[in-house]
Amino acid sequence: MRWISLLFVLALGSNLVAAERLNFLVITVDDMSADSIGAFGCKLEGTSPHVDQLAKQGMRFQHAHVQVGNCMPSRNVMWSGRYPHNNRVEGFYQVRNPGYPVLADLMKKAGYFTGIRGKVAHSTPYSPYSWDIVLDEAAGGQAHPKDPASYGASVERGIRGAKEAWKPFCLIINIMDPHKPFYAEGRSGETIDDPHKPTRVFQPEEVPIPGFLFDDPVVRKELAHYYSSVRRADDSVGAALAALQSAGEAGRTVVMFLSDHGMPLPFAKTQLYHHSTRTPWIVRWPGVTKAGAVDNQHMISAVDMLPTLLDIAGISQPSGLDGRSFAPLLKGQTQDNREMVVKEYNENAGGSRDPMRAIQTKKWLYVFNPWSSGERIMQTATTGTPTYRRFRALAQNDPALAARHKLYQFRVVEELYDVESDPDCLHNLIHDAKTASNRDGLRAALDQWMVKTGDPMLEVFRKRDDAAFREAYVRGQEREADERRADEGKKGDKKGKRKAKAAGKAKGDC
Repeated sequence: MRWISLLFVLALGSNLVAAERLNFLVITVDDMSADSIGAFGCKLEGTSPHVDQLAKQGMRFQHAHVQVGNCMPSRNVMWSGRYPHNNRVEGFYQVRNPGYPVLADLMKKAGYFTGIRGKVAHSTPYSPYSWDIVLDEAAGGQAHPKDPASYGASVERGIRGAKEAWKPFCLIINIMDPHKPFYAEGRSGETIDDPHKPTRVFQPEEVPIPGFLFDDPVVRKELAHYYSSVRRADDSVGAALAALQSAGEAGRTVVMFLSDHGMPLPFAKTQLYHHSTRTPWIVRWPGVTKAGAVDNQHMISAVDMLPTLLDIAGISQPSGLDGRSFAPLLKGQTQDNREMVVKEYNENAGGSRDPMRAIQTKKWLYVFNPWSSGERIMQTATTGTPTYRRFRALAQNDPALAARHKLYQFRVVEELYDVESDPDCLHNLIHDAKTASNRDGLRAALDQWMVKTGDPMLEVFRKRDDAAFREAYVRGQEREADERRADEGKKGDKKGKRKAKAAGKAKGDC
């Protein structure tokens, strides 16, 4: 009897410890530009009531960026605290034995119950990974990635699992919207096979046109679908937060919200422009962040996420991190050396190598494109969109759009933009004598960053005026990517043969 009593006391004590520790709920959305959110200046009313409410309850960062303009590399920066050339996830491929811990490892080691929903294979160097629970399943099968209610159910299930394990929780909820396919209902009755209707459907005539695009019925139609999907993402955020509240855990849970990169349309996704990487970052830390607080002073980026979460949790940080905690900012303090962020891009989902680096302050953005040769066409993730197809068609007879289309395809080696007055990055000032000192300062800062982080692009950056050297560098990168894919193909063939042989044996046994 005494042993039973002792076990009860120990279990109760463990539960109390779990209750005293902070929980974490990190919510990401997929392919959403910052200015699609009301709290971040959206010109269309009603896109994000739940996220706007979260912003009123916590702190939002006006100058927050992710490092990369496409999904898997961007998310691996978040959870590793390392730039892509250091975490080795430069594209959409598995990195076995990465040699460093990620969020799931560190939180589990510290006694947290870890769970993830959505983007599971894109959130760690390889998959499957060691999470305590993967929340993609639902009653009867897989949860639909576009079903808002399912995200609430996932949070509820994750919290329940943590309580059963007598541990605090760290849940990563990755909402699929507004990634394509968009919700495509309109007045014409056009729709896709999608029963998950947003709580508000926007129409083409009411949507704002981003300055980096152009006003056209085709573009308006696609933007209406995009903004309707933004609203559905917000519905999903609302469901997740409601589940947290219903579980009675909101008062001791740090909530963090952001997007992995900008909208999936030309000059946003798969780029390093201002709207490619600016993210709507909100943090609600009960008892610490002030309601409605806004940080207009500091620049933070995705590489800072892991160190910040560890700092808040009181977990020691591993060696080798490139980012640093911005937890002091959440407490109302200031930090030095938060005047710029550095961004990088290497490879798209199809394996095409188009390496780029960029450095941005609140006013200036400098972009380096060594792949730009005047002949090579960048392989972006947005050429399959109706907006791009219309863009290409109109460029045949419109000189202004033809110039934009040429830039979209071929780019130039260096770009410089005054993002304070030109956030849509329409006017390249790289050769403007009036901005030469700003350009040179950014070049020098990027060089220092490359040295500090061990960026293999340092030499080609220093020889950026040598076209032959640039071309040789990029071709070398392409060969390495081709060899990697060929090697992966061989491994895949061997794995497939083993599966087929095993299946044959199993069939024979039956």
